[in-house]
Amino acid sequence: MKKVLSLLGLALFTMSFAQLGEVKDQLKKTEVDAANDTLPDGWRRGGTISLLFNQSAFSNWVAGGVNNIAGNATVIYDANLKRGDWTWDNRFALAYGLTKNQNQDYRKTDDRLEINSLVGKKAWGNWSYSFFGNFRTQFTDGFHYDVDPQTLYRTSGLFNPAYLTFGPGMLWKKSDNLKFNLAPLTSKITFIGDDLWKHDPDNPLANEAGFVNNDQVTLYGVDPGKSSRYELGFYAAGYYKVNIMENVTMENVLALYSNYLEDPQNVDIDYTMNLAMQINKYLSTILTVQAVYDDNAFEGLQIREVFGVGVTANF
Repeated sequence: MKKVLSLLGLALFTMSFAQLGEVKDQLKKTEVDAANDTLPDGWRRGGTISLLFNQSAFSNWVAGGVNNIAGNATVIYDANLKRGDWTWDNRFALAYGLTKNQNQDYRKTDDRLEINSLVGKKAWGNWSYSFFGNFRTQFTDGFHYDVDPQTLYRTSGLFNPAYLTFGPGMLWKKSDNLKFNLAPLTSKITFIGDDLWKHDPDNPLANEAGFVNNDQVTLYGVDPGKSSRYELGFYAAGYYKVNIMENVTMENVLALYSNYLEDPQNVDIDYTMNLAMQINKYLSTILTVQAVYDDNAFEGLQIREVFGVGVTANF
């Protein structure tokens, strides 16, 4: 936990430090402040493909070690449209990673499929009326490896779960790199494709993860015998991308959700920081830190960290 707080604290400190530099730059280029108004109508499209690799090998190494190889692939694609007072921003994010340790099968290190879409109609200043949609799931099955080394307990899979979130709100947008959206009437639907281990209340994973309620195992908040869960609540999302220094950028994505219908004090949190250090046209070093709190999925803070050197290409 201390490590997580330190990483988040470092991210916030870096953001604040970078903000000072950004303000200085904007004073020199005041015309950029109105970029959202002066951009021509039409599409702005672009994306990145990143391939990260890690490898360790040992031979007669008395200090010890395990041979391993790992790889991560990430595809980010943005397609934004402007037509007069209307804007339509879309982002597609795909990620998948595997690691192979000696004497072990391949295991996932990343697995994500996410689509974001937001329509805005200019209201005043940098504010717009908005309607957003978010869909996310994963590609392949996930397993819990710590309960019993001899038995793999499946915890997730394709559309298992899948989350659909949508609702009207207000968008504040300075530019494509600085914006946030507030949606006080947001619907969130959680889908599950099958029961996974729902019919096995003796499964130690169910008890460990806190999914037992009145001797009935729920799954990602979905009650036994059902395939979906509906929530209505308040949603807030922010996006901030900044150049810390030459060839070093930091991307911050934050989403908060409070369910009016049940335990509104338990706010779901999803924060991701992507720090990219460009070595040359193709090589880069990327650090990703993600912190998630969702008591319907797991009663605790989930942390994901990926760091590596790889190939990055823009398209």
